[in-house]
Amino acid sequence: MKTKNGRQRQNPLSEKAFILKTPCGNQEKKRLNFETSKNLGGVGAILMFIGFIMPFLQAFGSVLSLIGLILVLVSLKGLADYYSEAGIFNNFLYGSIAGIVGVVIAGLTAAFAVLTSLVDFLQTLYPGWNGDWTAIPSSTPDISMLDLSALMPFLAAILLVLLILFFTAIIVAIFMRKSLNSLSAKTSVGLFRTAGLLLLIGAVLTIIAIGFILIWIAMLIMAIAFFSMKPQQTQPTTSAIAPT
Repeated sequence: MKTKNGRQRQNPLSEKAFILKTPCGNQEKKRLNFETSKNLGGVGAILMFIGFIMPFLQAFGSVLSLIGLILVLVSLKGLADYYSEAGIFNNFLYGSIAGIVGVVIAGLTAAFAVLTSLVDFLQTLYPGWNGDWTAIPSSTPDISMLDLSALMPFLAAILLVLLILFFTAIIVAIFMRKSLNSLSAKTSVGLFRTAGLLLLIGAVLTIIAIGFILIWIAMLIMAIAFFSMKPQQTQPTTSAIAPT
């Protein structure tokens, strides 16, 4: 606006004008990613919960558990980015890798024990066996020849495999608990911390049946925790428009 003398008069409102910045674009995208990660984590934990007991019924349970684990990992990756906390994903990933490596080592140990001891065992069970595998079905085993020394290699292998799986379970639980504790701190959902603690206690108690029950319960609590998460509240900010 111009005055009578021709000078440009500044609008006093322009000197102290403010605009309100509201969540849009990127913030909405982050919110949608959060909801996706939240749902993936919940569904994945439920699949792990179901699959954990199904191997005792059918092999399909192992597939469900694997799918559930992958979904949880994808979820935690998204949440780690959302909260800018890499440990949420990394520790769970390290635990998963440790579990896979432990199972593979246990399987190879069992296979090695069988391959190295099977021939001696069969020669004890079938006296006079000449190594011809096709002759075994038509041969009659002599059970009286079996004693503890013949079974000892297999018993030792079983014990070694169980020890490998036991320590693997503890290592996996330690890493996963770290991940869930970090997630609990960021989301203020205490159930994540509870699930992590139950996982660790259950891993230690896998030598008795109650340990598997605790791990099973921990997976259910983890699923509930995922669905209980709330997105971060975005606070609107203000900024001044430069005077014109």
